[in-house]
Amino acid sequence: MGRPPASRTGVAQWATVPTIVFVHAHPDDEASQTSGTMTRAAADGHRVVCVYATGGDHGTAPDDLGERALADLRREEAEASARVTGTQRLVWLGYADSGMHGWEQNHAPDALWQADVPAAARALARVLDTEDADVVVGYDWHGGYGHPDHIMVHRITRHAVELAARRPRYLESSMNRDRMRSLYAMAAEAGMIAPDEVWDVDAPMDDGNPIGTPEADLHWDVDVSGFIDAKRAALACHASQPDAAGMLQMPPEAFAVAFGHEFFVEPGRPEGMVVGWPFN
Repeated sequence: MGRPPASRTGVAQWATVPTIVFVHAHPDDEASQTSGTMTRAAADGHRVVCVYATGGDHGTAPDDLGERALADLRREEAEASARVTGTQRLVWLGYADSGMHGWEQNHAPDALWQADVPAAARALARVLDTEDADVVVGYDWHGGYGHPDHIMVHRITRHAVELAARRPRYLESSMNRDRMRSLYAMAAEAGMIAPDEVWDVDAPMDDGNPIGTPEADLHWDVDVSGFIDAKRAALACHASQPDAAGMLQMPPEAFAVAFGHEFFVEPGRPEGMVVGWPFN
């Protein structure tokens, strides 16, 4: 497709729409983090591909799972989410879910946390080459909140970009810590936060770092409010998982405020967050 020239605003301009590859750690991560952007991109005619590093096999098994493997259910949920977002291809790198920091699953030989980063990056680079990807979207340096698998997705994706035959443009999904702090304060002032649910946005997560990224270090604020119903529907596809189910308990108006914008870092781009669409 060829490398596009940059506009005066620094936004890449394509003669035709690009192929965008989103890399996620587990099924349901795409729904909560980038499903609005994925849906908007697909609606614009882009080819959207989603790569999952693991099958999410250490998620929560629902009571009605029976004899089925949890990873099989979560694969079906990912396929249902893809139909909602318009994602055209799902790829599974095949690593096992590492669980949270300190879990014994961290040390399993097939866990993503134990993966050889260059080998995993080569596997992802083959996907990028097959797709002739124009853009790849991974995670910020600490995976948003320090989950071992999210940190590994960051490392693997950055390395894969270097290995790809035609180096794609690289963005990182993150969360706007300043916006989260502001929204939390507003919710608390409105009496929407129970006394036992008090949360310090700036407190360290499992890896010792606060959640997300300061707004000063973000580059893109993508308004996906026009696709909020699709985002909610994508999350509903993963309702077997308590995190997704909890988000779905939010009233529609609150959900739209909390999830109507998605944020990205673009390493190498000049400082300053642009409210706009990176993929024109």
